[in-house]
Amino acid sequence: MKQLVSNFSKQLGEAINIGNASKLTPSANKISNVLICGLGGSGIGGNIASELVVANANVPVNITKGYFIPTYVDENTMVIISSYSGNTEETINCMELAMAKNAKIVCITSGGKILEIAKTKGFDNIVVPDGMPPRSCLGYSLTQLFFVFGFFGIITNDYKKELEEAVKLLDKEENSIIAEAKIVAEKLLGKTPVIYATTYNEGIAIRFRQQLNENAKILCWHHIIPEMNHNELVGWTEKNENLAAIIFLDKDEYSRNLSRVQINKEVISKYVSSITEVYSKGNSRIEKAIYFIHLGDWISVFLAEMRGVDAVEVNVINHLKSALSKI
Repeated sequence: MKQLVSNFSKQLGEAINIGNASKLTPSANKISNVLICGLGGSGIGGNIASELVVANANVPVNITKGYFIPTYVDENTMVIISSYSGNTEETINCMELAMAKNAKIVCITSGGKILEIAKTKGFDNIVVPDGMPPRSCLGYSLTQLFFVFGFFGIITNDYKKELEEAVKLLDKEENSIIAEAKIVAEKLLGKTPVIYATTYNEGIAIRFRQQLNENAKILCWHHIIPEMNHNELVGWTEKNENLAAIIFLDKDEYSRNLSRVQINKEVISKYVSSITEVYSKGNSRIEKAIYFIHLGDWISVFLAEMRGVDAVEVNVINHLKSALSKI
């Protein structure tokens, strides 16, 4: 896993080449909305991308993480099927439901049943390299979402330059990212992390939570500011040295949210072992998001090392899939 995380910027570069070479076909109908179907490491890109394009997408971009699709899906909906393995049963079910609704279907996968269906039915598909844990391939799936959005005119073409700049940023900052990740991992060792981010950065918080779950093999939770100011903040009433808070921040964040963060810190600091702030780097929202993703991935890997656990192993998930296959 450490090597896979180390290769993230290289993966992004390969993903850009894959996106440039992709063969997509225009929709027969005007696209009025987009639905991204995917779970786990294959689906988190949908969370992140939908938030990154919220300010300039010309149609709604939504996500679903389960067996079913919303009623509004029709022939004017573009349904993006994102499954790294191509065999995710929930996503396959969504694909079949989207087919019944005559939606425009685009698949992002490395193979499996989804690619087989796509080829048989003539659906657009973008194939990414296989043989890796899905959570280590976010660079491939996230990048393809932007290329799909761009091809169908959902967003402008600025994303290409921003993705390229993100690669340069990671290469430039790699040593400092690793150094910061080690420091943060040490603060989280032996603790239950409480992860906070601001509006439209929830995908980043979810990604980090998932990486701590799968790589470091620990439980944690996340919430978003300002929403948590209307509920969770009231729950901070007892000192617990087993909790450690971490806040993902952008210095260009909306001023009212920055003020909220400072007040929240005053409240929460009384009840946790530590509060760590991590700040993004980069000029565009895409660059900043990718920076956060990479930093979070490194933190999870270093924490796995410190805990003496195998970051790659996911036996309990394999057990679940095996048990479901018998039902």
